[in-house]
Amino acid sequence: MEKVRFGIIGVGNMGYAHARMLDSGGVERGILTAVADIDPKKLERIKKDMKNPVALFDNADKMLDSKLIDAVIIAVPHYFHPPYVIEALQKGIHAISEKPAGVYTKQVKEMNEVAKKSDKLFTVMFNQRTNCVYRKMRELILGGEIGVIKRINWIITNWYRTQKYYDSGNWRATWAGEGGGVLFNQCPHQLDLLQWITGMMPSKITSFCHFGKWHNIEVEDDVTAYMEYENGATGCFITSTADWPGTNRFEVLGTLGRIICENDSLEFIKLKQDEREFNFKSNEGFSVPESYKVNVSTDGKNPQHAGILNNFANAVLGLEPLFVDGTEGLNGVMLMDAMLLSTWKKESVTLPINDEEYLKFLKEKIATSKKKLVTETTFDISGTFNGGK
Repeated sequence: MEKVRFGIIGVGNMGYAHARMLDSGGVERGILTAVADIDPKKLERIKKDMKNPVALFDNADKMLDSKLIDAVIIAVPHYFHPPYVIEALQKGIHAISEKPAGVYTKQVKEMNEVAKKSDKLFTVMFNQRTNCVYRKMRELILGGEIGVIKRINWIITNWYRTQKYYDSGNWRATWAGEGGGVLFNQCPHQLDLLQWITGMMPSKITSFCHFGKWHNIEVEDDVTAYMEYENGATGCFITSTADWPGTNRFEVLGTLGRIICENDSLEFIKLKQDEREFNFKSNEGFSVPESYKVNVSTDGKNPQHAGILNNFANAVLGLEPLFVDGTEGLNGVMLMDAMLLSTWKKESVTLPINDEEYLKFLKEKIATSKKKLVTETTFDISGTFNGGK
């Protein structure tokens, strides 16, 4: 094949954005051939707005059986990401899941097992991994430039969302429809980057999630989590959808220096001597290690969603390796679930968490979830941070 034929399940905010990109030629070796959505208005929007012919389906199963697509983008509410990935792979169709990989670890692990046995490609839309500053940060840290990691802090509070946003869909911000709040909708990218850039997963998490603190919603909209790592490092992750002005500052401190990512740039302060060595050899009580600023340069590339989709199409055609292995999506879901589980249990939890224990708590929340009756609304997401859902 010369071009990969893409289908999309769910053409709301994010799915529509993917459709526009494919239709406009944003994916060099990919074309949009079909979409599926249960909402007739969204299908009509696709029919009206796309420049090229697109087959329309009111049922995802019909599209997956149509033989019109080679790959599918899954952009539906979170609970349905794993089931559609599994169905697509089992029907011989390459699969791209929007973030997060799922809602609870058990379903993600089941999806990953199918993916490992399949000869088709599977990825998760971790488009922030394409950002040059994050790629460079990972390169420096995994390359040992800051020594042994001691502290990891990320405050990411520039996710401001209004009540209108939460009222834009029946599934949004409910336990039954979305399975979580800011951790699951806005922060999957950061939770993925947290472990991808550092190469470390916490061994223990103590978290304080606040549910409907700033909005009329069921799920968390304000989170503070304390993390402990096997090597003795500690960290803090803070997020909210009600802070304005917000902050996005990611800091990693090691025995040889510190890297701060803020305002789309990197600040790297490097020590001339390992702090641990200096600490025990210094003859002065108030002396500090000598340091200097390192000028960090990147390749300047930040292709985001287009980068993931172009890579995926090229990987399907055997032209380059897949950039994001979809099975890695489990790590972010593990962090989300651990933060909620710690809050629900009111104690620290160790990782990996108990899958069944988390699911039991989640089912209890789903049982109390209230049905929302709102008018479905789509927004222009082109100006949003990360182009989020």
